[in-house]
Amino acid sequence: MKAQVTLTPAEAKRLVARAVAAHPKVREALRSGIVAIGLGSTNAYVVEELLGEELEKGRYLAGFTDALGTCVVPVKARLRDVVIERGRRVEESVGSAVKRMKPGDVLIKGANAIDARGTAGVMLASDVGGTIAEIYGIAKARGIDIIVPVTLEKFIPGSIEEVSREAGIQVTSLSTGIPVGIFPVAGEVITEVEAFRLLFGVEALPLGAGGLGGGEGSVTFLLKGKAGEVERAFRAVADIKGEPPVKPARGSCTECTYTQCPRSGGG
Repeated sequence: MKAQVTLTPAEAKRLVARAVAAHPKVREALRSGIVAIGLGSTNAYVVEELLGEELEKGRYLAGFTDALGTCVVPVKARLRDVVIERGRRVEESVGSAVKRMKPGDVLIKGANAIDARGTAGVMLASDVGGTIAEIYGIAKARGIDIIVPVTLEKFIPGSIEEVSREAGIQVTSLSTGIPVGIFPVAGEVITEVEAFRLLFGVEALPLGAGGLGGGEGSVTFLLKGKAGEVERAFRAVADIKGEPPVKPARGSCTECTYTQCPRSGGG
């Protein structure tokens, strides 16, 4: 059986988050280990799915991109990242928790881009690399599972590895927002394609992208599989249709200290 569905970016984030919450490695770590969830818009949905509570998703962010360009949520406006140990939230940062984590634990880190090879990339607005610089080496050294939820609205046709060699805060002369570097991340990437397979056992083939009238950033999929599974996936999409977009907690440009942004009034 085949079915066609279109997901807006917010709807896609909800679907991917549900798949991450249902992932066998995440379920096992929730039972007997640690699940650490970094800041990010898709990760905000993951937190909601894992904790069963609504979040101010626009504050569960560090960096973001809106119509004005690349930007960051002011530190004072951000929610604290979430760490869950043996099924219960603990008051600890991801940076601190990763120092205690071991194989079998799960680090969930969102991304700003995914390329044709399936490589994910994280934008860096900090001169010292931000959270990913703090946690990635430890996770890789210890063999901690890294899961990367990222929706296909963030697909780029080029190579993240290649552009990472060219990009950088201090080598960018002009920018419509805060200039960034980009960090290639090796982990288990979960897009809508993987989400449909994990949740329903169906194959999802991207059929088109983009839209108008609120459909900007949407991706349309052709779903293939057994009738019951495709019908179940179609009903699940109907359930998440209308998911509202995330509105980032943008700060005041006049108070911003990112002096390389043309709108910054700080210094």
